Amino acid sequence: MSDWTETYRPTTLSEVRGNNKARDALEEWARTWDDHRKAVIVHGSPGVGKTSAAHALANDMGWPVMELNASDDRQKDVIERVAGEASKSGTLTGGEAGRRLVILDEADNFHGNADYGGSRAVTSVVKEANQPVVLVANEFYDMSNSLRNACETIEFRDVSARSIVPVLRDICRKEGIEYEDAALERIAENTSGDLRSAVNDLQAVAEEADRLTEDDVVTSERDRTQGIFDFLDTVIKEEDAEGALRASYDVDENPDEMLNWIEDNVPKDYAGAELADAYGFLANADRWLGRVRSSQNYSYWRYATDNMTAGVAASRQEPKGGWTRYGPPSYWSKLGRTRGTRNTRDAIAERIAEREGTSVATARREILPYLSAMTHHCRNRDLTVRMTATYDLDAGEVSFVTGSGKDTNKVQSIVDEAEDLLEEQTVEHSGSAFFGSADDAEDQRDADDDEAGTASATDDQVTLEAAGDSSDSDGQEQDTSDDADEPIPEDRAADAEDDENQSGLGDFM
Repeated sequence: MSDWTETYRPTTLSEVRGNNKARDALEEWARTWDDHRKAVIVHGSPGVGKTSAAHALANDMGWPVMELNASDDRQKDVIERVAGEASKSGTLTGGEAGRRLVILDEADNFHGNADYGGSRAVTSVVKEANQPVVLVANEFYDMSNSLRNACETIEFRDVSARSIVPVLRDICRKEGIEYEDAALERIAENTSGDLRSAVNDLQAVAEEADRLTEDDVVTSERDRTQGIFDFLDTVIKEEDAEGALRASYDVDENPDEMLNWIEDNVPKDYAGAELADAYGFLANADRWLGRVRSSQNYSYWRYATDNMTAGVAASRQEPKGGWTRYGPPSYWSKLGRTRGTRNTRDAIAERIAEREGTSVATARREILPYLSAMTHHCRNRDLTVRMTATYDLDAGEVSFVTGSGKDTNKVQSIVDEAEDLLEEQTVEHSGSAFFGSADDAEDQRDADDDEAGTASATDDQVTLEAAGDSSDSDGQEQDTSDDADEPIPEDRAADAEDDENQSGLGDFM
């Protein structure tokens, strides 16, 4: 059976699901490339369709593709020779207007000296490019500042379960697979926004069942969990070093997850010197995994696996029997306990991002920490009030940012003051649209009194004359209103302009 992620990869941008705004921005970048001639960084979580969108764009534009994977060829001379030449000149095999699209995948995996100048070479390429260049990255802030500043940026966000389900449904129909809607919804929810993983999970379950049901999805999850418990028994209590290493080949966990499982459960059977030896091997495994993360060289995984399996098994100094209650890593429990806190953080970051015109990731990583430091425990009260008003924070959110207890009177009083401040600002910015000045009201009352006295003291003819006087009065009022068209003094105009320019962080700084 072929790989469904490749078989059903989008061929046009219209088929890219779940990131309509990013998709449209990428198309606009390509169609206006002759105007700006800048490279673009497409960044977001793995599996959300970044690379697929780049290839689909090339197909829509009729551009041939030259792709370079950063984890395969990261040395300066390779980048300059392949990507550099492709970006500088069109060829006879070029597409529309002699264009070709250069795609540099995993562009966040350049780390200066570790890549023998690769990062600087890529920055030079995108600055001098005479062809469109798309850099695909998972971690935007792992890229150098100079590279980020030289490019436009488009963020692809996690795909919602609501957008994943139609993709899975279309694949099932094309493959002739019967399914329950609940089964597809369960797969979509379990993949946390990773469309590619959802398609892989669908294919794995479909290979084992004629008709997909929710029970099939749950059983697949349970079988994998049971497998990890058998694996822990094998490594910690049963097999020698070679047997433990071979057992790791059959467990459906990546080395990072495997390390978490072993690290949390080995103290339940090991103690003293053998536990110290086991932790020594686990520490070595963690170092190798760190090298994988920094260099994206996945060949180091085997050294990490050797240490965490064969090394731990070799640390056993006496037979281990009986049954041990193994459990999931405490790290996962910590994530569950902090879910509410992380949701609060993300909600605040989204509000800041919308207000400041930046990405949620930028708001979370760069702006929110500064706000927390400046308003710690609400000590700068005026600043805290203005921040609360600017981002419309409630008591719980103010408590999160400032580190204060949300049930304290101080936090609640700050929220109340922020509401009053918002009301005052609303009145100030409304001008005379809703409220007249006290002087205007008094003048109007005097005019009404004069007109009433004139009408009561004269006969009909005099009334007509009074009516004429009233017309003159109306004319006077018109003249008065015309005075409003006179030029505004420069100092008042400057003040008005300053008020209009205050936005975002400046509202409470």
